[in-house]
Amino acid sequence: MQEITWSDFEKVELRVGTVLEVLDFPEARKPAYKLKVDFGEFGIRWSSAQITKHYTKEELPGRQIIGVVNFPKKQIANFMSEFLVTGFADENGDIVLAAIERKVPNGAKLI
Repeated sequence: MQEITWSDFEKVELRVGTVLEVLDFPEARKPAYKLKVDFGEFGIRWSSAQITKHYTKEELPGRQIIGVVNFPKKQIANFMSEFLVTGFADENGDIVLAAIERKVPNGAKLI
């Protein structure tokens, strides 16, 4: 593992946002959803998330998630992903979302 400095960490914009909408993403190579997320002052953004094993489309709206909002956009199939959804792989390699313990304002930065 490579060590980084505090200033390196500060460059990563890990922000909280609230899921507004969840769509199927059948064009993705691996099962995924398209997430529409409100990041407050950082705007409403879309991302692809391979979280279909642990989450249904119905349970995600209203949930706060953590995203990296300062990566460049990335094309996934016919879709432009505008941020990276964060999570952890479980024992099977399926993604579990990084969690927010209590509600915080959309756009708040992880510090």
